[in-house]
Amino acid sequence: MPAWRFVHTGRRTGAMNMAIDEAMMIAQQEGRVPPTVRFYNWLPGTLTVGYFQKAEKEIDFTAVERHGVGFVRRPTGGRAVLHDREVTYSLVVPETYPGLPARVDEGYRVLSEGLLYGFRRLGLDAEMTGGYSLAAGETPQAARLSRSAACFDSPSRYELTVEGRKIAGSAQMRTRGIVLQHGSIPVDPQIDFLFELLHFSENRTKERWKRIVEEKAVAINEVLKRKNGREVTLEEAEEAFRIGFAEAFGASLVAEPLTEYEEELAEELVRTKYGTEEWNRSR
Repeated sequence: MPAWRFVHTGRRTGAMNMAIDEAMMIAQQEGRVPPTVRFYNWLPGTLTVGYFQKAEKEIDFTAVERHGVGFVRRPTGGRAVLHDREVTYSLVVPETYPGLPARVDEGYRVLSEGLLYGFRRLGLDAEMTGGYSLAAGETPQAARLSRSAACFDSPSRYELTVEGRKIAGSAQMRTRGIVLQHGSIPVDPQIDFLFELLHFSENRTKERWKRIVEEKAVAINEVLKRKNGREVTLEEAEEAFRIGFAEAFGASLVAEPLTEYEEELAEELVRTKYGTEEWNRSR
C-alpha cells in the first residue's frame, strides 16, 4: 500500500492558501515530499477567481470590502467561488504517478474518485458527468476497467453531481511534471452570499443568473436535509472525504505538517505573488 502525506493546514488567508498549494508543487517537483492530500479552511471567508477571469469587471469589490471577505486569484482556471462553509481540498502528485492518465480530462476523473467515495460515506449518491459512478461495493480500480472504453465518449471534464445538480467544483493545472488539483465542496448553501459579491450591469440580470445557479448547484446539507433530516458538520464532511481519498487511491494517508521549506516558500509566494495587487486584480 503506497503512503501519501495528509496535511490539514487549518484556517489561512486566501493568499496563503494559494501559496501553499504552489509551494507543495515545488517541493514535490524537487523530490522533498511524497504525493499529498491537503485540506484547508479560510480566514476570513474568501472569494477566489480563476486565472483568466476579469476581476475588475466581474467582482463587486465594494461589496467584498463591506462584508469583510478575502479575495485572491487562483493559479487554475474556472469562475468565481466563495469559500466559507465548505470542504476545500488539494491534491499534489507527479504526472508519472502509476494509473494517472496523461490527458487532463481523464486525470480529473481518476483524482476525483475519492470524492465519490466521500459522498457515499455521507449517504449521498454522487456521480460524475458522463455517466461515471461507482456501483455498490465496486472499487475505483474495477470501475476504470469496466468503463474505460465508454469514458472516451464522455464530456471533457468530469463534474461531481448529486440528483443531477453540481455539488463539487475542481480545477487542475500541470507544471514541471507535477499535477495540482484543488476543489470546493459546499457543506451549506452560499449562493445568495456569492451573488452579493459579483458585479452585474442590471439587478434583473443578477437575479436571473442566481436562479440558474440555484437550479444547477447544491450543497451537502441541502441534500441530506431532504433525505433524512440529519445534517453534517464541516469536520464530519472532511473526515468522510479523507477516508474517501485513501480508499480511492488504495493508499495510507499519513498525517504530517507542512515542511519548514514549504512554509518559508509559501510566505515568499505571498509576498511576491498571491498577496499582490498585480497578481489579484491586473487581468
